[in-house]
Amino acid sequence: MSNPCRILVLYDHGDLIAVLAQAVAEGARAAPNTKVLVQQPRQSSREDLIAAHAIIIGTPNWTGIKGTLKRWLDTTGDLWEEGLLAGKVGAAFTSSAGRHSGTEFTLLNVLHWCLGGGMIVVGLPWSPVMERAGSYYGATAIGSVTEEDLAQAQELGQRVAEVAHKLFDSQ
Repeated sequence: MSNPCRILVLYDHGDLIAVLAQAVAEGARAAPNTKVLVQQPRQSSREDLIAAHAIIIGTPNWTGIKGTLKRWLDTTGDLWEEGLLAGKVGAAFTSSAGRHSGTEFTLLNVLHWCLGGGMIVVGLPWSPVMERAGSYYGATAIGSVTEEDLAQAQELGQRVAEVAHKLFDSQ
């Protein structure tokens, strides 16, 4: 691909999630010829979604997607209907206060939005870290952000960028 692969890291406000968003972006930037845009919904536009080859969405766990992010995502329904998100790469990350507070549920909510748009979902492969993190659906932080959480977020960003390159480099 002569033009850079464009990755949008879209995250809702929260201290832990902001730290994870930067780590996801750092991982994505590790892939050559990759441009990464890190934004919150109020800074982002529907055009940013359309222009991206991959969209990685982060939200604090509020028993699912945080309301402000969900409200913003709900304004993009016509992009689904028009197929403008189909074939893009999608991924998720979240933070929560405790291990049993719905972390996986929140990740699955984000991935549900991606799948609804026809996106290709990328998660994390199984590893011993997953036994502690509790999810291969996406990157997580529980209670605080640890070095393992940062490494997991970076790995997710890099995997998404690599998959996006494989899909779009031939176009």
